Amino acid sequence: MQLRTIDLRSDTVTRPDAAMRAAMADAEVGDDVLDRDPTMAALEERVASMLGYDAALWVPSGSMSNVIALMLHLRRGDAFLAPDHAHVLGSELGTAAWLAQGMPRPLPHDGGPGRPSATAIRDAAGAPGPYFTLNTTLLCLENTHNFAGGTVFGVAEWNELLGAAREKGLLVHLDGARVWNAAASLGVAPGELTRGADTVSVCLSKGLGAPVGSVLVSDSDRITEARRVRKMLGGGVRQGGVLAAAGLLALDNVDSLASDHATARLLADGLRERGWTVAEPETNIVLADGPLGVEELARLGVAAVSVVGKVRFVTHRDVSETDVREVLARM
Repeated sequence: MQLRTIDLRSDTVTRPDAAMRAAMADAEVGDDVLDRDPTMAALEERVASMLGYDAALWVPSGSMSNVIALMLHLRRGDAFLAPDHAHVLGSELGTAAWLAQGMPRPLPHDGGPGRPSATAIRDAAGAPGPYFTLNTTLLCLENTHNFAGGTVFGVAEWNELLGAAREKGLLVHLDGARVWNAAASLGVAPGELTRGADTVSVCLSKGLGAPVGSVLVSDSDRITEARRVRKMLGGGVRQGGVLAAAGLLALDNVDSLASDHATARLLADGLRERGWTVAEPETNIVLADGPLGVEELARLGVAAVSVVGKVRFVTHRDVSETDVREVLARM
């Protein structure tokens, strides 16, 4: 008998439940390119309010949200800083250089897993030089940091890194695809972890369970320009309320993320008992070294991926505690 696959590849594999599908079917819609979709507008206003910003823009993906932000901030040939293995450096197929025309410069994780220190930011930013030198104008941070294992930095550290960037005259973009998880882990409001950035990208289609969509927040002028850039990239949608309705319902799931973190800790504990080397997960991502690779796990009906030389397991709303115990039993 073939084993049922338990999918721990990512929290992007979540599927909309019956209530979310019903909300999508019943959504009030309009042409968002011509005169705004009312449900899309309601979603954008809610996210902007939650994160403490003037305005917001729905986009189809987090990658598009990030590249729009970089296109707003960078001039051709500007350098930007980001922690090593950040999503904007290695997972967006070079759009930071190709479309935003910026020169990426990785920062060490000397401030802890997934984050640079304030000193590293100051040192890398340097000082203005003559016309023939490279200008560093932007800092990109990621909270939680995916490939460091869903690691979190808190409010005090966020303010310290933000302050270092401002000292050096840098703009700041936060890739907050999973900032909801960071907030749940720390027990703070999401806006506490985004306040002060020039732009922030957040995802609705990971742990929150929407089938598609991210939101970019900023001031009104930048969002007006971002809407134009989204259209240039082919991201303008018509009756987008069908998708935005799912996003509105997904925002009600922020408080449930703590249960995903609990199942991640359960998985990590069980892996250690079975001889794996595992860092204690801060959120819903477990990075592990052990006796089984992703192909061997697949034969056990466990779907995972390999990142930075380790096996990555991601818990999510479609994986229960019973499922995690079943994964461990199969091992």
